[in-house]
Amino acid sequence: ATCFYGLGLSKEAGAIDKAAFWDPIVRERIRKTYLYFAGDIALIGAAAVAASRTRLMGVLARVSPLAFGIGCLVASTGCYYLIVSTPYENTIPKHAAWALFSGIWGVFLAPMSALGGPLLTRALLYTGAVVSGLTLTAASAPSEKFLYWAGPLAVGLGVVCVSSLGSVFLGPASALGAGLYSVSMYGGLVLFGGFMLYDTQKIIRDAETKPHFDPINASMGIYMDAINIFIRIAMIMASNQSKRK
Repeated sequence: ATCFYGLGLSKEAGAIDKAAFWDPIVRERIRKTYLYFAGDIALIGAAAVAASRTRLMGVLARVSPLAFGIGCLVASTGCYYLIVSTPYENTIPKHAAWALFSGIWGVFLAPMSALGGPLLTRALLYTGAVVSGLTLTAASAPSEKFLYWAGPLAVGLGVVCVSSLGSVFLGPASALGAGLYSVSMYGGLVLFGGFMLYDTQKIIRDAETKPHFDPINASMGIYMDAINIFIRIAMIMASNQSKRK
């Protein structure tokens, strides 16, 4: 798809083709959104490293991993709604909630340090390549090509969420649990790749059309897409590595 749209084989103009005609305000909106996205990644990385070096976090994750995961998800969900409901002009509370959200996700991901630095580094590089490729595809495609995917993506998200919960309670040892785990990992990887295409084009459309644009809110979608892609790539790599041993 990247080659098809990037080489100009599509008959319709993509966002890249229209970028030269963008109003400076649209350019600034998109620039700020991706700066916040980069800040999100930096904050979550710093929080994950700091939490992984804190003995208490490791103990909590080992003693009750389900309670640890649910607690982090509940806290991040509450923080997410605080972010999107706070006006961008309300600078300090908005940025405080944004930083806290990334910090919570850093704590949530900290136990993944047990997978080892080399594996996580490779997973991070693969994630960067995947996210860059998908972003280029979305920017090269016709402006609303992937915005029509909202319905199927929502259905897919429900399937992946149910599969993730089912695999937690059934365990990967059972045939059904293993099947649900595969749907959660491999299906989730495809799903969040689709979300990256959708959210990238949504950022561009909103930057072009919305009278009031919030770059922090706009960055949240691609941020969560990237995190979910990274988690799945790392877990799939870890699973394949353990099978070879």
